[in-house]
Amino acid sequence: LRAALRDGSARCRQRDFAAAAAKFSTALELCSEGFALEDPLKSSPDDISRLASWIESKLVICYLKLGQPGLALQHSHRSIIQNPSHFCNHLRQAACFRGLHRYSEAARSAMVAQCLYVLAEGAAPDTSDRLQLYWQAMAQEALSEEVSFSVLYTPFEKEDKADKIKEANKTFAEKHPDYVQHIFTDPHGIHLLPEKAEAHPGQQYLLTLGFRDKEIGKAVEKFVTQNLPVFPGQKITLSPSMEEEAETFWEHTGKRIMAAMAFLGSSRIKDERGPCARAIEQLHHASLLSHLHRGEEQAQVMAQAMAELATVPYLQRISQEDDKLLQSLMADAMDILAGRTGERVWTKIQKV
Repeated sequence: LRAALRDGSARCRQRDFAAAAAKFSTALELCSEGFALEDPLKSSPDDISRLASWIESKLVICYLKLGQPGLALQHSHRSIIQNPSHFCNHLRQAACFRGLHRYSEAARSAMVAQCLYVLAEGAAPDTSDRLQLYWQAMAQEALSEEVSFSVLYTPFEKEDKADKIKEANKTFAEKHPDYVQHIFTDPHGIHLLPEKAEAHPGQQYLLTLGFRDKEIGKAVEKFVTQNLPVFPGQKITLSPSMEEEAETFWEHTGKRIMAAMAFLGSSRIKDERGPCARAIEQLHHASLLSHLHRGEEQAQVMAQAMAELATVPYLQRISQEDDKLLQSLMADAMDILAGRTGERVWTKIQKV
């Protein structure tokens, strides 16, 4: 294992990233076989996880340098699952999403990276500022490419939320007349605005979205306002005879709904629906992909949901009940990825 890690690092320094990736893949295999530490009986699971995460992060770098952000993304999810508290793992995930032109998700990863850096009492203020500028750039890139919706951030202190939401909707209609087919303000999330590095760190915002297509807007609002997220169109995939209808729904509607959902997540750390709400959205997304027989995409979204769940306890305090749900959902996701079947918490949530 030491030899593989040494060789991989040397190949990286020589910029021979294909050979480095092969060496690190060998190291990862050895690590998974129990060779992470000299005495397995004295080894700590945390030590093994940190080493596995470090190797995964090296594979992320190699595949990004080789121009394969899709492959790098898979390893970035795994590096976060193994060590979710390290901000660099989330920053690498942002780079992968950026390489895939998934800018809203890149923005979220950069936001999480900055929050973790600050929570860990990062000593260099300029590092925090640079992370925020990167987050800002990704959010702006996401909006510049989006044609189906537009957004408005409204500063929010401790006013009456209902009145503030009405005011925000009215202001949005005046400022964005092309996106007034359906307007709503996210009622369940207080957002952070990556406006500029010197922005007031404690300022919170309401986020208002307006849509060109009324049906898309209504579907997104329904998705984000329910206490338990249920993906629109989910029920049409339960019958095999409906597969064609499900495919049409995904191509014409589902993708645009997910784009809006991803943007909503790019500036919201705490969700009033519960700490697992965003991961549940992703599990619904994975279920739809499963019904469409898109196994590779389903596995990627499932790993993303696991990384999301693994990070939750490092970003906010969670109740005992939420912690139990979080661990159950993580176990369910691992079972699904491993191809195991059976009655799970996630199956019960879908039935409800």
